[in-house]
Amino acid sequence: MTYVEEDWPSAPTIHQLRAFLVLAEELHFGRAATRLYMSQPALSRQLGALERRLGVEVIARTSRSAAITPAGSALLPDALAVVRAATRLRRIADNYSRGLTGKLIIGTVGAEAAMEHTTVVLEALRQRHPALELDIRLLDLGAQFRSLTTGEVDAVFCRPPAPDEVKTHHLQTEPRVVCLPAGDPLAGRDRVTLAELDDRVMISFPPESPQAWRDFWAADPRPSGVPVTYGPMVRDMEALFAEIARGGAISFQPAAARQFFPRPGVAYVAVSDLPPCTSALAWHITAENRPVVKAIRQAAEDAWPIRASLPTVSHNATGRQRP
Repeated sequence: MTYVEEDWPSAPTIHQLRAFLVLAEELHFGRAATRLYMSQPALSRQLGALERRLGVEVIARTSRSAAITPAGSALLPDALAVVRAATRLRRIADNYSRGLTGKLIIGTVGAEAAMEHTTVVLEALRQRHPALELDIRLLDLGAQFRSLTTGEVDAVFCRPPAPDEVKTHHLQTEPRVVCLPAGDPLAGRDRVTLAELDDRVMISFPPESPQAWRDFWAADPRPSGVPVTYGPMVRDMEALFAEIARGGAISFQPAAARQFFPRPGVAYVAVSDLPPCTSALAWHITAENRPVVKAIRQAAEDAWPIRASLPTVSHNATGRQRP
């Protein structure tokens, strides 16, 4: 962008242009002065100074009325644009002067970075603190909570349950589905029960993940009392789907996985008696009062308060919705 300075030492002030705009709307000095919180003589002086700087008359006045002149009509759109630009300039400067600076490191797991709640919260944060640098990092399944403990990240968009030392703000609730090899006899069903999956091998997760988290995502223990059999251990979603596609195991996933992780050789089926899962913003209890953590917490609480659960939608094995 190139700025060319104009030779106009007596350019109009924003106050003068604002006075002109209000008077052009009211066409009455008394009402315009009231809106501008000034006396009528002061308004007349502002308008006179504007006209001297512009070199033209913009408002024709009589003892009883005011009317906009042809020159005033021609200048009105640009005067309005200048005042709006100045207002926007002041607002942006205020945001920077009041807002946080520095860096906020945010971890995400799976497809959480693409979820609507994540994008809404981050946009609210950017609007409030435009000078704050946001560093978004994709974490593996074993690091989502450990990274908060070690301080590698400041906050995480994740899927609870979280360990005791990690606090969360609930964002969304949705059903869970079972992710099966496409060749599994149950893959063509609309819905199955946990009991029908008792003999299937479950994907296992890194041992550094909290035990309660691993149990929840394996639905362990099962209502039937049948012990869960664990198979290959994975650390990220691509490895998980690769293991499932080759027929090695199954996994329970959020229903949104259908949309974000369509993969060859993999099918999703609803599970009628599987409890739902949640999405959350998480932070370590020792960091909750750090300014950057407080900022994203406040953005989440204001921009995405607790929402109702997503509706349960039945799908067939190809992922098409059924009514």
